[in-house]
Amino acid sequence: MNIDRLHELKRKLTNEADLSHIWLFYMDHFADQPEFTELGEPADNEYLDAVLHKTCQQMFGSAIKITGFFLIYIAKYRLFHGPFQIEGRIGGVIYFEDIKIGLLAVSADYPPTDAVKYSRFSLMIQQSAPNGNDVYDGLRLRN
Repeated sequence: MNIDRLHELKRKLTNEADLSHIWLFYMDHFADQPEFTELGEPADNEYLDAVLHKTCQQMFGSAIKITGFFLIYIAKYRLFHGPFQIEGRIGGVIYFEDIKIGLLAVSADYPPTDAVKYSRFSLMIQQSAPNGNDVYDGLRLRN
């Protein structure tokens, strides 16, 4: 396993139009590598849990039950990854915390076939309206 390929995965995640290419790159170079999984620790992440539930509900058009979600966090690379199941369908998620972009992949059918549904997601930060104390380009805004 070449850990330097994580930089390539991150680049693909932000730039690649075909989501299947990103997922296949992750699966080919990282997902099935025990030494990769051993770099991290089991983790919980409320944001990813919410994204997973909401996105899968939208993908399949009804309330869904997610089981077997085993999220791992590799702090050195600020990467969350892990498998899950939805009513017998197999899925997985990757999320880079530093760039706030992730991808999930889920078998489209049950029993699983080669058909996969993908969703790229990013954390959107809401900003408040500017006030007299905000600083832009080194200049203080004045009212």
